[in-house]
Amino acid sequence: MIRLRTHCYVICLWVALATLLGMPHAAAKETLRILTWPGYADADLVKTFERRHGVRVEITLVGNDEILREKMAAGQGQDFDVFAANTAEMVHYIDAGLSQPIDLRKLPNLQRQHPRFSRLSEIPGITRAGKVYAIPYTYAEMGLIYDRRQFKTAPTSWSVLWDPRYAGKVLLFEGGAHNFSLTALVQGLADPFRIRSSEAKPVLNKLLALRRNALAFYSLPEEATALFREQSAALLFANYGSQQVKQLRDSGSDIGYVVPREGALAWLDCWAISRGARNKALAEAWINYTLEPTVSRALTTRQGLANTLETSPATRADDRLIWLEPVEDDAWRTQLWQRLLSGEREGRLTP
Repeated sequence: MIRLRTHCYVICLWVALATLLGMPHAAAKETLRILTWPGYADADLVKTFERRHGVRVEITLVGNDEILREKMAAGQGQDFDVFAANTAEMVHYIDAGLSQPIDLRKLPNLQRQHPRFSRLSEIPGITRAGKVYAIPYTYAEMGLIYDRRQFKTAPTSWSVLWDPRYAGKVLLFEGGAHNFSLTALVQGLADPFRIRSSEAKPVLNKLLALRRNALAFYSLPEEATALFREQSAALLFANYGSQQVKQLRDSGSDIGYVVPREGALAWLDCWAISRGARNKALAEAWINYTLEPTVSRALTTRQGLANTLETSPATRADDRLIWLEPVEDDAWRTQLWQRLLSGEREGRLTP
């Protein structure tokens, strides 16, 4: 009886050991870590990629460029494998050594891209020393959304954001770099991305006036949609452009959308690979996957965003788009923007 029990104990021990040894094979399924923006990695599209490659995909969303920088810097490029950033921001990630070159041979779907985006060497910010660090994925202008019930005719200038008649009815994006550039654009400066020291004070004063008109500051498009509807906003600086137009119209809002006569800032978002990518080939497989027609076109049908496989909609005023460029001093803009948001008075807020 003792031998039998001992024999059973040994068998059970072996079974348990075999189970434990087998568990890592199931639990250690490789994970692709993606840092991106809302709408760029929908759950069903992610599931398809996971099944195809036998991996897990972990999505982390960001709401502005400052947060994206913070998350990438926190782990020195080790916390994520793939990230999405606009062309102006890519200069920072390349300079900081937080991204790595992409092997274009691993991306056969590049041949599907519209010539406007497939000539990678002609797109500022994404190449360095003949190597490609980012692949264009989607783009939009930051236009002006207005409530048609509160406007008899469509506004034609960004200056309407400062109109005292709409005090407390203006929704703004919570991002210092873009708001400084927008204000510089309205001020008529030659280069909204490089504010000179002599121009800083007038721009800052103009931004303070804009803050006084603000209803709220949003980060994500869904947040802006809810605020616009619940608070009866009149105007919205649409950082996400046509994506926000679609969300608001789908929600039943009676809105119009214009690119004002001064033009509109515009971004071209790209996929890039982090310096700390655990599996570079898998990261490249994700980028290639997003350039499949069904995936890229989901940006347009679901989000209202343009994709890089097709030409832009006829309604897009391409001749008035001002593509984002690196700004003169990120830290300066961010610091002053945070102080402005905190409610610091005009006399104390100096460049």
